Amino acid sequence: MELIDKATPSLRKPVAEDGAEIWKLIKACKPLDENSMYCNLIQCDHFRDTCVLAELGGKPAGWVSAYVMPNDPSTLFVWQVAVSSEARGMGLGTLMLKGLLQRDVCKDVERIQTTITRSNAASWKLFRKFAKQQDARLSSQAYFGEALHFQGKHNTEYMVTIDLAEEMDKAA
Repeated sequence: MELIDKATPSLRKPVAEDGAEIWKLIKACKPLDENSMYCNLIQCDHFRDTCVLAELGGKPAGWVSAYVMPNDPSTLFVWQVAVSSEARGMGLGTLMLKGLLQRDVCKDVERIQTTITRSNAASWKLFRKFAKQQDARLSSQAYFGEALHFQGKHNTEYMVTIDLAEEMDKAA
């Protein structure tokens, strides 16, 4: 695989034409669950305002798919964070999350939620680091159970919540 020039990353909203490259990026980022290419196309099109594509040297290097919860506009649910192997260790995951929170669509967001399996060490590290940088509290609890929800075909997903409102209250 060709090494990506580790210049300053550019962050942008995706467009539908990015879907196939994002699908390839996610596929290369084990242990992330692979969605269909169509799913990634829809994310790039319908949810573009709450998704982030990071590029290094003009090539996809990172991806965040997220959405503001329809029943709770103060919660941003982060579906996936992917960082290419060439871009790891640069803080790209936290940079993308911070960039996303600065968008107008996230002006009312007071918490971030995501689900993570116990074995996904990279995701735990990212969200713990992000919470620490935001001086925010991180909590987790079992959410989608291996037996109850996944019929034994997927490990339990833990709901991780980062409460940003506490830090905003301190700053006020």
